[in-house]
Amino acid sequence: MSEGPRLPGVEADEDEEDRIVCHVDADCFYASCERLREPELQGEPVVVGMGYEPGETVGAVATASYEAREFGVESAQAISTALENLPRRAALDPDAADHDPDLTREETGFYRPVDMDYYESVASEVREILHDCADVVREVSIDEAYLDVTERTAWEVADGFARHVKDRIRREVGVTVSVGAAPTMSAAKIASDFDKPDGLTVVRPGEVREFLAPLEVDLLHGVGPVTARELRAMGLETAADVAAADPEPLVEAFGERGRELYDRARGDDDRRVEPKGEPKSFSRESAFADPVSEPEPKYEQIETLASAVADRARREGALYRTVGVKAVLPPYDVNTRAKSLSGPVDDPDLVERIARDLFAEFETDPVRKVGVRVANLEFAAADQASLDGWERRADEQRTDGGGATDDDSSDGAESTPDSNDGDEPASPDASRDLEDGQSSLTDFANR
Repeated sequence: MSEGPRLPGVEADEDEEDRIVCHVDADCFYASCERLREPELQGEPVVVGMGYEPGETVGAVATASYEAREFGVESAQAISTALENLPRRAALDPDAADHDPDLTREETGFYRPVDMDYYESVASEVREILHDCADVVREVSIDEAYLDVTERTAWEVADGFARHVKDRIRREVGVTVSVGAAPTMSAAKIASDFDKPDGLTVVRPGEVREFLAPLEVDLLHGVGPVTARELRAMGLETAADVAAADPEPLVEAFGERGRELYDRARGDDDRRVEPKGEPKSFSRESAFADPVSEPEPKYEQIETLASAVADRARREGALYRTVGVKAVLPPYDVNTRAKSLSGPVDDPDLVERIARDLFAEFETDPVRKVGVRVANLEFAAADQASLDGWERRADEQRTDGGGATDDDSSDGAESTPDSNDGDEPASPDASRDLEDGQSSLTDFANR
């Protein structure tokens, strides 16, 4: 463990200093997803939201790219205001200025409706990388997570490890993320926001309070606009001011949150990264260098992925009730198929057979990426190890008269927790920071 400067009188817990926490936060995630399937949008102002479709009069911005924010478009802004700030283009037309110079002045940005199924599909690829890079992952929302990487790296090389995570996500998925590394969860969260977009900030042990001190109170973890105004009314402008304040007035003003704000401003945060319950599914995906139309290489990859997800489920002690596949056709047409079983099983051969059957309709299509997924997991102790064993018990108990059924719905995305994970107070101004450029998943979908 590397040693850093420590303020006089400040003693650090040895275990806390040993911990290495990364906070990974995707940059303008919905807009980045739209750019994946429409590469023409790279570098252009992109706004994703609801309410600007024909006939709609009410809606809000879900995310705005950094280019769009330069025009005053912000997350959670009314669509009517966004359209005033950044009038949309009717179509992609890079040569519009040659025909009508006024068009590009009056119509600037590109608008896309929220597509949660698609965003979840991309997010599942990111999550697979995060779980591969860390022993413990806490998924906060569709676009951010905490990682405990204490056993994977050391402070001397934490910068390189964080960059490895960033580069894998960029290379394998195609979206950019910002990463903060620190000994505590709250400091890691602030560090990931420190140098957006595509940022990387490492705060080493002994440096946390020094790092926090000059930051405005708005940037403290859990502080929204309302709380920031109240802190400033108390004469507290920076984290250093909060850290030096008498904690009692803070407790009087904010209750337990006041003590928490005081502790966080001083760099004190003993929370551990813990998963939010059991995972809902396991999946693995693999992309081809170029779209592949021949069946054989695609089926070979399906078999490899099926073996991988079944092995992970067995290692995690999980049974599964659903097997699914994904086929991504150019440019980014995501297709999912799933089959529900009559009971929870642990049967790698069955996963492979079902995955091959489900993929059959795509065997001659050009495919750029394939995936296999097991879902509806159960972690309770059970002695059934195969579909046959479960069905025998089911027949004896006469609790289920059906066999396996086909489920061809397009809902192949993994379940994701909403953005309020208990780390921030459940108050209107303590929601996800809007400066990140993206509203909460729960603002735009009924979970």
